[in-house]
Amino acid sequence: MGIEVMIVSELVIQTRNLNKKYRGRYAVRNLDLEIAKGEIYGFLGPNGAGKTTTIRMLLGLIRPTVGSIQIFGKDLRKDKMNILRKVGSLVEYPSNYGHLTAVQNLEAIRRILDVPKARIHEVLDIVSLTKDAKRPVKGYSLGMKQRLGIAAALLGSPELLILDEPTNGLDPAGIHEIRELIRSMPKQHGITVLVSSHLLSEVEQMAGTVGIIREGEMVFQDTIDNLKQQASGGFRLVVSEPQEALVHLIGQGYTGRMEDGAIKLDQLSDPEVALLVKRLVDNNHAIYRVEEKRRSLEDIFMQVIEQGGFS
Repeated sequence: MGIEVMIVSELVIQTRNLNKKYRGRYAVRNLDLEIAKGEIYGFLGPNGAGKTTTIRMLLGLIRPTVGSIQIFGKDLRKDKMNILRKVGSLVEYPSNYGHLTAVQNLEAIRRILDVPKARIHEVLDIVSLTKDAKRPVKGYSLGMKQRLGIAAALLGSPELLILDEPTNGLDPAGIHEIRELIRSMPKQHGITVLVSSHLLSEVEQMAGTVGIIREGEMVFQDTIDNLKQQASGGFRLVVSEPQEALVHLIGQGYTGRMEDGAIKLDQLSDPEVALLVKRLVDNNHAIYRVEEKRRSLEDIFMQVIEQGGFS
């Protein structure tokens, strides 16, 4: 008899029943967040949904009203300093001294972190700012300033990188630069990344897993691939004698309805579609058209945000 082995991913971040309440109103409510080692996790939601509040709790900047936060398997309340030494972050816009160069800005942070000087040139190389390292930062584009902010977050060689809306306000070229930089983190540097955004179209090009938050509550947490499966809107069949065909299909156990003279069916696999067509043909129905209806990921995202789930 074979032995079934279940592989469980190591969780870098795990929250349980996380709540934050301000003046009687919940900014974050009953949030169970799970982020596995080595993944890019997209934390999605409209502005004001509770993303930044959650991130501030993960970084120990504000205390939860209720709930627990485990990072690297340790309780953030009990082992805060040891945990945060292994975490790099960029929350909202980076703050730099405009009259200083990138090297000088990073040197100020390096002294606080007490890491080797060589690390400055390493992180500037990672974010592709080496050739601009000795220019005053006030002459940088917004995208370059964001990359410098990420370089600062990488100075301490973190195992976890938390980025809050890192592409906000950037032009397409800047967005592309930041996106490619984030995508390189797990494979090239072994860093787990949590990146928040209000744009699904942006996150889906970086992340393997997404969590969607709405009014402080998690309404979806799964892989991008599973989210894409939700985009299927079923099938539309145009057949001869559609009403009789629908009655026949319902008798065969299918779920469907009439819509504008055609039969609307729930999502089916390819073999199931083939069998359905065969059954209709065997029952003397002519098949004129079989169409798969799909919704865009953006439509799915908006449905989740507006309704708090899938229909």
